[in-house]
Amino acid sequence: MSRGTVSRIERGHADETTLAALDAVAKALSARLDVLLSWNGEGLDRLLDADHAAIVELVARELRALEWDVAVEVTFNIRGERGSIDILAFHPTTGVILVVEVKSVVPDLQATVFTLDRKSRLAVEIARARDWRGVAVGRILVVADGRTSRRRVAAHEATFAAAFPARGVAVRRWLRSPDPGQRFSGLWFLAIARGVSARQRVAPPR
Repeated sequence: MSRGTVSRIERGHADETTLAALDAVAKALSARLDVLLSWNGEGLDRLLDADHAAIVELVARELRALEWDVAVEVTFNIRGERGSIDILAFHPTTGVILVVEVKSVVPDLQATVFTLDRKSRLAVEIARARDWRGVAVGRILVVADGRTSRRRVAAHEATFAAAFPARGVAVRRWLRSPDPGQRFSGLWFLAIARGVSARQRVAPPR
């Protein structure tokens, strides 16, 4: 690190250096560099939490409308395996248990598949604690819809297709009439309604 760079940082001109330089200085001081990204005055973590909660609410509402019994944020501790399921649902007519993982951004796929595999494997036991007698388990990964999310999925399409072969219409069709004989796994893009400006509302067609 040049003396000039260090001097600029010490004089309060860190904005004139790169993040890599700031990180190097922090490491040399046994410190940690935290970068906070805000949007419209809010921290990104709060926005992601709000998006997550909004998606959970939308999915829970739709499942209830389709006559599923629904529980949200279901924690479990079975033989030392602990965790939380965003949405656990039960279809009384067919005996199908549904494990729903909600992500406001496209997640690390390998970690998500591993986590969903574990939750699906334990789902029957977890549901039994609620007196839900399940005979089959389905799983759905719900992701906030958007160009970035779809672009990331498209970049790893083969992997996503293998892990979550059902999409869109097929997911909704299965939710309406789940088949206990089918090992169902789907990816569902769900749009989150956000406020738009007056200019966006009256924008001319192109």
